[in-house]
Amino acid sequence: MNPFTFDPEWTTTLTTPFMVNAFLAGLCIAAAAGVVGYFTIARHSTFAAHAIAHIGLPGATGAVLLGLPVAVGLGGFALAGALVIAALGKRASEREIATGTVLAFATGLGLFFARMSSSASQQLQSILFGSILTITDDQIVGFAIFDIVLLVVMAVIYRPLLFSSLDEQVAQAKGVPIGVMNALFMAVLAGVITIAVPAVGTLLIFALVVTPAATATVVTTTPLRAIVASTALCLVSIWGGLVLAAMFPAPPSFVIVTLSTLFWGIAKGVEALRRRG
Repeated sequence: MNPFTFDPEWTTTLTTPFMVNAFLAGLCIAAAAGVVGYFTIARHSTFAAHAIAHIGLPGATGAVLLGLPVAVGLGGFALAGALVIAALGKRASEREIATGTVLAFATGLGLFFARMSSSASQQLQSILFGSILTITDDQIVGFAIFDIVLLVVMAVIYRPLLFSSLDEQVAQAKGVPIGVMNALFMAVLAGVITIAVPAVGTLLIFALVVTPAATATVVTTTPLRAIVASTALCLVSIWGGLVLAAMFPAPPSFVIVTLSTLFWGIAKGVEALRRRG
């Protein structure tokens, strides 16, 4: 199918139940990714965010192998991997080594599970690249519940988490439990990645959790504004990607990632021009 062929019936496509579910899922994902994305940048945990998605791969393929829901396996492995990284890496430099080690093992295990089951192999593409158009009503409810829990948790730990993210040594000297903050943040990050994977998959998760937040930190000056801007950029990327995918027969995940990257590129370009001026 030619990806540049315009579909004159695209407005009708937008009103279909599967597309409505995709828009609702996008709203839930943006709300979660926007909040956590800023802290991912501030805590220098971008590699961890990318890795946790891949660490969830063996959980997803293993769940298919055992006849369990993919989200259960993906979330369980992502959470376990996140906590292991938090426990092994007290500092950012240590986390890089721990993350890479756990990532390598998990990727190999995921491929091993996929080879053991034909059904796991068939679902591997949707796990890697996402399938936002197949989101179900039950998943939407799960996403909404997760968002509510996430916002409550983040409201409670916002100040100590922000303090430890911006200056870990001073925060520790002031009595902030750095280890607890690391574990809580990594657990939250694993949850956000779990609900974002259905949209763009494990390979492209960076575009929703990290890229909008990176763009927001370029165009804003305060943490709260960056969180709001990150959420808005993530939402525009998802919804805009869905609209364009309805207008032209292109994979939604590809368009979503393209928009997110485009916004980042524009922000960096404007920033460079301002510095020259």
